[in-house]
Amino acid sequence: MSPALKTSLQRKTSSTTEKGYARANDILQAAREIFASEGYGGLSMRRVAAHVGVSLSNVQHYYRNKDMLVEALLLDSLNQFQERIDGITASMEGASRVDQFMATVDMFLEELGNPVIRGMFFEFWALATRNTFASTLMERMQSRERKAIYKLIQGLSPEIPDEEYMLRAALIVAQIEGLMLFRVRNRPSRPELAGLESAARAAVLRLAMQA
Repeated sequence: MSPALKTSLQRKTSSTTEKGYARANDILQAAREIFASEGYGGLSMRRVAAHVGVSLSNVQHYYRNKDMLVEALLLDSLNQFQERIDGITASMEGASRVDQFMATVDMFLEELGNPVIRGMFFEFWALATRNTFASTLMERMQSRERKAIYKLIQGLSPEIPDEEYMLRAALIVAQIEGLMLFRVRNRPSRPELAGLESAARAAVLRLAMQA
């Protein structure tokens, strides 16, 4: 059972068994797929229950209502993201910070290629414009992204002050997340954009290294 899944159940009042955590994970996975493809309006507790093959009351045992389910989904996504960053840092402990930085960038770019994750983020952004909890969690996620990038690039060029590196970290995150706009479902492919990700990797590396 991952810490991310445990966090998603923080508002559940009763204790949870290993079997219960497995069921909660199934519920979150179903909610993630529906939310990514059909948005907040298309998500319902009944649809999640049908997708998992359990009763509505079973879903409500873990997440009492739709808003709590969405909150849990946001928390789970936030913590899964942090686990992936921590995993890169742990697995590349002896590598240079430049290599760790580029591995983190590649992880971000790989995430963009997952249609479920991409769809979820589009929906999260939309929800954040009208939902305070979603807005707060999105800011937390982006803050973690900025801090993770900042730690990796800070001091790579002695001529760049820390304040500038913090701004560059924010710009790197914005550039990578902005690539999602070019991967909207059903958008026609453009031959001139075939090398966009390679160009993005080169651009963020220049931001990290060049004074």
